[in-house]
Amino acid sequence: MSEQKQAQQQVVIVGAGMAGVQTAVALREQGFTGPVTLIGAEPHQPYDRPPLSKAILLGKAEDSVFDVDFEALDVDLRLGLDVTGLRPADHEIDTEAGPVPYDVLVVATGAHPITLRGAEGVPGVHLLRTLDDAVRLGPVLERRHTVVVVGAGWIGAEFATAAREAGCAVTVVEAADRPLAGALPAEVAAPMSGWYAASGAELLTHARVDTVRPGRVVLADGRELPADAVVVGIGARPATGWLAGSGMALDPSGAVTADERLRTSLPDVYAVGDCASYPSARYGERLLVHHWDNALQGPRTVAAAITGADTGPYDPVPYFWSEQFGRFVQYAGHHADADELLWRGDPADDTWSVLWLRAGVPVALLAVGRPRDLAQGRKLIEAATPVDPERAADPSVPLKAAVR
Repeated sequence: MSEQKQAQQQVVIVGAGMAGVQTAVALREQGFTGPVTLIGAEPHQPYDRPPLSKAILLGKAEDSVFDVDFEALDVDLRLGLDVTGLRPADHEIDTEAGPVPYDVLVVATGAHPITLRGAEGVPGVHLLRTLDDAVRLGPVLERRHTVVVVGAGWIGAEFATAAREAGCAVTVVEAADRPLAGALPAEVAAPMSGWYAASGAELLTHARVDTVRPGRVVLADGRELPADAVVVGIGARPATGWLAGSGMALDPSGAVTADERLRTSLPDVYAVGDCASYPSARYGERLLVHHWDNALQGPRTVAAAITGADTGPYDPVPYFWSEQFGRFVQYAGHHADADELLWRGDPADDTWSVLWLRAGVPVALLAVGRPRDLAQGRKLIEAATPVDPERAADPSVPLKAAVR
């Protein structure tokens, strides 16, 4: 794109989380000279989310504001502004403060936490998605309250970890038969059940919440759990309700169906981060990745597409990490169509890994306290390098030495 054309192009980014902020940064890094407007619904300076369930929650950090000088980048930051609609024919978005025109629009609105039906408005019920959520939960931990966590997924485990560290009595209620039921196969997730008890938290599986009342949670089987506070961590949905009526193509989950360059079905509109799915040639299916690394990497593809410096299709190896119950858990890849699962180490030990193969080629890896496995396995996945299953299953053999 010529500099003259760029200088006239107005790029508007909706969503000031990691994906939105990094899109603005990537545009400037890639030499885009036109006006860039970044709109955020929250009033706070844009901040990083992972510390919310860790340092900020425990009062070990004041905030996690991105180290980005928006003024120096010449990015017009508009905070505390809700975007209510998109009119593609007019190349305008609607906001509470009136319409905002765009030449290029980037949708980076992330995801909303799923609420627990019937619990909205009940005193003491919390979500953990925003800085304000973490600030509200701080005093709960300080007072060492009795806490019930609904959902034994990644966020539930991280909050339970922080609550135990703060000295709270913690019960985690999970409808499935194991933690992380939606993320990992039974044999891999099962050993993690023991982590809860070892930390002093109680994990109740096959447990459904019937009602939440002030001071207690009533389960479907009639059990009542005392609860000074209830923290709900049962997943998130793409925050795309504001696109209703725009003609934007969404998948059944509500995610924007972006293409391999993160372009949407509407002209001059891109989508990135938690709110967008993309087609993965690597895995042969459309992926919706609700993790920090996706919100960090995708913006480079969007910026390259906007500036005309095409860097090829967006198809990274998905990656995320979680700190829970004194363990550093990392995952790379996508194991859905693997045909072989290899254990590296004993899941009863403090450190172990699981490697998934498809036709002898690594497609995913879960590492518990084995960061070297993760680093080497991720490279093998990226390069689609076949491994010798026998050597790959030997935890004393470095993964890079298990190559066929």
